[in-house]
Amino acid sequence: MKNNSLTVLEHFDQEVFQFDLINWFKKEQRQLPWRENQDPYRVWVSEIMLQQTRVDTVIPYFNRFIEQFPTIQALAEADEEKVLKAWEGLGYYSRVRNLHSAVKEVHQQYGGTVPNSPKDISSLKGVGPYTAGAILSIAYGVPEPAVDGNVMRVLSRILLIREDIAKPSVRKIFEAAVRSIISHDNPSYFNQALMELGALICTPTSPSCLLCPVREHCQAFAEGVQTELPIKTKKKKQRLVSLVAAVLTDKEGRYLIHKRPSEGLLANLWEFPNVETHLSFKNEKQHYLQFVKDEYSVDAILTETIGQIDHVFSHLEWNIHIYRGEITSPVLERPDLILVTPEELKQYAFPVSHQKMLQKHLQH
Repeated sequence: MKNNSLTVLEHFDQEVFQFDLINWFKKEQRQLPWRENQDPYRVWVSEIMLQQTRVDTVIPYFNRFIEQFPTIQALAEADEEKVLKAWEGLGYYSRVRNLHSAVKEVHQQYGGTVPNSPKDISSLKGVGPYTAGAILSIAYGVPEPAVDGNVMRVLSRILLIREDIAKPSVRKIFEAAVRSIISHDNPSYFNQALMELGALICTPTSPSCLLCPVREHCQAFAEGVQTELPIKTKKKKQRLVSLVAAVLTDKEGRYLIHKRPSEGLLANLWEFPNVETHLSFKNEKQHYLQFVKDEYSVDAILTETIGQIDHVFSHLEWNIHIYRGEITSPVLERPDLILVTPEELKQYAFPVSHQKMLQKHLQH
């Protein structure tokens, strides 16, 4: 299927494909908490959580999040600190900040009802074509495509699409394909079935073709090329960044924590003071102490090394040297720099890397 044409669909038995796929889903679908009903808010939360995160990881987070914020109104009126804390550990925090912002808009502009039109729902912050399609089809039964990497993999094999799925422009080809073959009677089950097929059967490596309910429709299987698809160019290697950080406490045993800026990586999360270093620095301890003095007007001493952490993001990798230290001067607190007791510390949301730092500090 080249040159964006969908000529392959001329000989594709859509009705039988829909029947086989949806029937399989009715029998084999996993029991997941967001499938208990078709509440658009629950579907929305689950889809945002499932971006870049495995289903098994998401389930306990989803249950806790919905328990804390059971409705649009509850989340719209929640304090950002509590929302970030509920998300702590899921990563990609811009997802939850956008969700929080969009939910406030739904609460104010749409009376707490998630919009059911492509135009309105797509205007919400953080709601891209995939999320919009998922909510519209699953919750409202609107025959909109919900195309993510999972769906592109499945359809590249079924329809023999030899386009590079790493290219953003290629998504349009798959969206057009879904629009052509989606069930208008049951778009909710159709889209969920495609996702489920990709998760359970049509996996990235070693797809279970002999168990596939739509194997007879799969052109890649017919040609024996299912393991060659999808075509996907490799991403560039992550940029390596060296950091030095310290868990600093005062004489009363309170921790010094800093709030990250409201824009950029890990925005608005709390952290233990840290600074980027370079291999050329002969004395990273001295560099760190000078940083906290210049940046926070804090004098400190570093008492011991407590370990090292490597943390990988999609575009960069952190290599963090961690120390334990003591504050030797008064701390002038400000909105983004505070001293907290060990008990108070539990209320603040930290990135995974800084949660690991605290664990090392407590274990050491």
